[in-house]
Amino acid sequence: MARSAMSRWTRSLSEARPVAYWLDDPGRPDPEPALTGAEDCDLLVVGGGYSGLWTALIAKERDPSRDVVLLEGREVGWAASGRNGGFCAASLTHGLPNGLTRWPDEIRRLEELGRRNLDAIEEAVARYSIDCDFERTGEIDVATEDYQARELREWYEEIDRRNLADGIEFLDAEAVREQVNSPTFKAGLWDRRGVAMLNPARLAWGLKRACLELGVRLYEHTPALSLKPHGAGMTVRTPYGSVRARRVALGTNVFPNLVRRVRSYTVPVYDYALMTEPLTADQLQSIGWKNRQGLGDSANQFHYFRLSADNRILWGGYDAIYPYGGRVRAEYDDRPETYAKLAGHFFTCFPQLEGLRFTHAWGGAIDTCSRFSAFFGTAHAGKVAYAAGYTGLGVGATRFGAEVMLDLLAGERTERTELEMVRKKPLPFPPEPFAWAGIAITKWSLARADANGGRRNLWLRTMDRLGLGFDS
Repeated sequence: MARSAMSRWTRSLSEARPVAYWLDDPGRPDPEPALTGAEDCDLLVVGGGYSGLWTALIAKERDPSRDVVLLEGREVGWAASGRNGGFCAASLTHGLPNGLTRWPDEIRRLEELGRRNLDAIEEAVARYSIDCDFERTGEIDVATEDYQARELREWYEEIDRRNLADGIEFLDAEAVREQVNSPTFKAGLWDRRGVAMLNPARLAWGLKRACLELGVRLYEHTPALSLKPHGAGMTVRTPYGSVRARRVALGTNVFPNLVRRVRSYTVPVYDYALMTEPLTADQLQSIGWKNRQGLGDSANQFHYFRLSADNRILWGGYDAIYPYGGRVRAEYDDRPETYAKLAGHFFTCFPQLEGLRFTHAWGGAIDTCSRFSAFFGTAHAGKVAYAAGYTGLGVGATRFGAEVMLDLLAGERTERTELEMVRKKPLPFPPEPFAWAGIAITKWSLARADANGGRRNLWLRTMDRLGLGFDS
């Protein structure tokens, strides 16, 4: 029976292209030329994902006369910024539970800064006419087990007591299925305003266009090879040239940081997703989903899913694959065994959609740190700033990180730089083979917890006490 079901599910993948749906777009902009020769500038931004793009854009907004150069090793948005699920969250802390655990004294300020940051993203999308299907529909965390439903209700009651539940609504089984109809849903927690859905690649391409319009000099297919002091500034060498800058902002995230001591704070975790063909009117009616929220389930090994503008369903998550040695390689972007697993989970969630086909299947690397949310710092006597470790929730938080980096480079004390979250770093990951062994034990323990009513074993309880973790 299981084999027959698996055969049906895997047939749904027969025409899936191993390419990110968002990047498979005829409107994809042509790349800018590579850097050749030597350049000078006030601010050099390394990395053409959200982190670097927001940094370059806000730098020009703060000071239009500032001379800004941005280097991208491949093409803008080709990595995590063009491969994610398109969930743009207000949370700066990888969700309220993580933030409340780690920074209880600052959580109200962090939540307020996060709301303001999401508002600013929405305003920028409108101001620069970025066509990225921005929909502030919110997100529902759904319970698929009875214990998860109890935990969701208890969590809602706790944040309500703390006056942190503004805009958040608890949904029982009937109410959550009125929103999205799945026989597996037992409860939900709907954050009505704290998350927007968008097309992630088009957001990156729109930010690229906005940067160019404001005068940022942007070079693609130009990897940064080294970073060294040069007089009162810094020099970054590239394959065909170099850039000398007064200040440097590093937004390379999952890729090896040019400041070597930062590298041990992150590990790459590979995440995978499927995209269906567009749903028919009858298929849409069978699942409801009229309010178009993003969804995520409450398990440790969780799924995230959402509707695209043309009514496809993106279904991702569950497997979080750490390659031994923390290597980032193109061959890890494709993993058929995970696609088959995801397809089975999809049709378990939505059995009424059996027969639907997947058109795209892809993966990509996430920069994970041990506290699950971004960390920040400076190097070379304050001439270099960096932000990394967003752990899969960087679509929104990278804009905040850009502001932090610019504050740090300016030497300013602001409400952002005063945060404990900004001033302190997570614990680094150990060297191999200890990193691989520790992550493997953690993944096994998380799977066991999901299978045993959420009960966390001694390893996980110890990790909790130490403030350590592994997540995608």
